[in-house]
Amino acid sequence: MNYYAADVVFPVAGLAIKKGVVAMDEDGVVKGVFNPGEIDETLIEQFKGALIPGFINAHCHLELSHMLGVVPRRTGLPIFLSTVINERGNHEMKLEEAIEAADKLMYENGIQAVGDHVNSAVTAKIKETSPIKYHTFVEVMATTKEDVVTRIDIAKEIEFHFDYKHSSITPHAPYSCSKFLFKTLKRAISEDNIISIHNQESDEENKLFRYKEGEFLDFFEKMDVVMEDFRAQARNSIQSYLPYIPAKNKLILVHNTYTSIKDLDFVDRMGRSVYFCLCPKANLYIEDRIPKINNFILGGHDIVIGTDSLASNDTLDILEELKVIHQEYPELDFNETIKWATLNGAKALNLDSELGSLEVGKRPGLLLLEGMDTFKLNPKVKVRRIR
Repeated sequence: MNYYAADVVFPVAGLAIKKGVVAMDEDGVVKGVFNPGEIDETLIEQFKGALIPGFINAHCHLELSHMLGVVPRRTGLPIFLSTVINERGNHEMKLEEAIEAADKLMYENGIQAVGDHVNSAVTAKIKETSPIKYHTFVEVMATTKEDVVTRIDIAKEIEFHFDYKHSSITPHAPYSCSKFLFKTLKRAISEDNIISIHNQESDEENKLFRYKEGEFLDFFEKMDVVMEDFRAQARNSIQSYLPYIPAKNKLILVHNTYTSIKDLDFVDRMGRSVYFCLCPKANLYIEDRIPKINNFILGGHDIVIGTDSLASNDTLDILEELKVIHQEYPELDFNETIKWATLNGAKALNLDSELGSLEVGKRPGLLLLEGMDTFKLNPKVKVRRIR
C-alpha cells in the first residue's frame, strides 16, 4: 500500500481535505482518502501542493497533431476549416510520429482519458497501446441526400478499427450535416452511442441558420459543397438541429462559444442529458473569444473541458485550459472547475466507474499540482504525475 499526502487533496466527489492522505495499491486503485492524523505519518509520502485525480480531455482531434503551427491564429472558423482541409495532406510525412508524441504529451500532462474525434483509422494503433483511455468519435458529414448512406457506411467501417465499447458515430457539426443525415443517423445508431457535435463555435454558424448568409456561404463555394436543400431557419443553429438528435443518447456539445441564454433555455426544455464542452484556448486561437461561462453555471449545466487539436492549440494540457478559464473568470471556485476537468468528463464518456475522482475502487491516476497550497489556481501551478 502507498500513502500520499499534500497541502490539500481534492477527491472531487467529496469536499477538499487540507493535509489529506490518499491510499493506493500497487495497481493504482484507490483504497481510501483520509483526514490528517488517521494514517501513521512514517508510512506517508509527503508532497507540497494539491493532489487530484487524472484529467479528462473531453474533446480532441489526435489525427491533426501534425498541424501544430500550420494554421494562423484568429482567422475565424470558416477560414480555419478551409486551411485545415487544404493543408492537412501536405504534412502527412510526420503524421504517425506526431500522433505518438501528442499521446505521450497528454499523458505527461496528467490526462487519463480523451474523447477523440476522427475521420480515419490512423490513430487506432497508438490507442491500442496508450496508457490513456480513449473514447473515439467517428465523424459523419454529408450535405446532400445522395451522400448520407455512403458516409454512414464509411463511418461504420472506420469505427470497426477501434474499441467497440468505447467508440461511437457522431455528426460533425450542424453546418456540415443535412437534416436528412440527422434523421438517418437517428435510426442508424443505438441508444448507448454517445454523440459529440461541434456547436456554435462561430457566430457565422448562427448567421447561416438564421439568414442563410455570412462567411460559411463563401466556405461552401470554395469547398464545392452543395447546399441547395438548406433553408434559413430564422433561429440559431442549435434550435434548428437539436430536435433531430435522438433524445435518449448522451450528448456532448463542443465549444458553445456563441451559445446564448435563449439557446440554453431551449436545450433545457428538451429534457435530455447534455454536457457542454469548453475548449477555451482553441476558441481564443480561432475566434479570439471564449464562451460566456457564467450563463452555463447559472443554469446549472454540466460542463466538461477539452483541448481541441494542435491545429488550434499550442498545448494539449487541461491544466492550461483551466488557467485560461480562471484568468477570464477569477471569481470561479476551483472546487467546482476541477469537477469539469475530471469527474464530469468521465461521466460524459461513460468512464466514471473507473476514472474522474479519488474514490475507493477507482483507478483514476493521481496528479500533483505543484505550487498550489490554497484553493486558488494561479498561473504558476504545474502538474506532475504521481501515479
